[in-house]
Amino acid sequence: MSARVNFLPDERFLSLRAALKERLHKMADVLTPENIGGILDLRIENVLRDAFDRVGADEGSLWLLDAQKENLVIAYNTGAHASEIVGFKQPINSGIVSTSLASEQGFAENEVYKHELHSRLLDDKLSLNTYAMIVVPFYFLNECRGVISCVQLFNVRREADETVPAGPIPSGFEIEQLNVIKRASLIISDLIDYRLLRVTVGWDGH
Repeated sequence: MSARVNFLPDERFLSLRAALKERLHKMADVLTPENIGGILDLRIENVLRDAFDRVGADEGSLWLLDAQKENLVIAYNTGAHASEIVGFKQPINSGIVSTSLASEQGFAENEVYKHELHSRLLDDKLSLNTYAMIVVPFYFLNECRGVISCVQLFNVRREADETVPAGPIPSGFEIEQLNVIKRASLIISDLIDYRLLRVTVGWDGH
């Protein structure tokens, strides 16, 4: 069995811990859906894109609470309609994404278009239809500040006052795909925490 390294806090920095924590949380509170892109570097984008590709999603989004904590706002999206989607607001009292935020639980849902919690606000905006969705809470500095979601899209038609699939049905999502997105969310949380810490201590240069 290999030896384990046990690092302990350096006593020289213990007296600064409260000030460091206060500064970090002030920085986090300044981050908004409009400006968080400034810390979403290539590493974070690659983690998101790789995770979305692994689960077979058509596109994915990072949502952040707005300053008033009234809406989830798409701050980043990987789809063909990203320029239209980024900035979209979903009220926190509706939709599966808001349910994930409120409960801090992850969901993998298929046949989303039939789900009573599904909000069609974004689908209708872009004339799209969501078949399957994964959504997980998104944290940084130990606080849930948004969600990460990804979807599979498909075509539908109206038949006898019912929405039915038109064309191939996507594969859908299972628990393993949900776990992939959960792990990606944890990695991104650590990367953002690390980035904020580097900036705070003036160690963000090359």
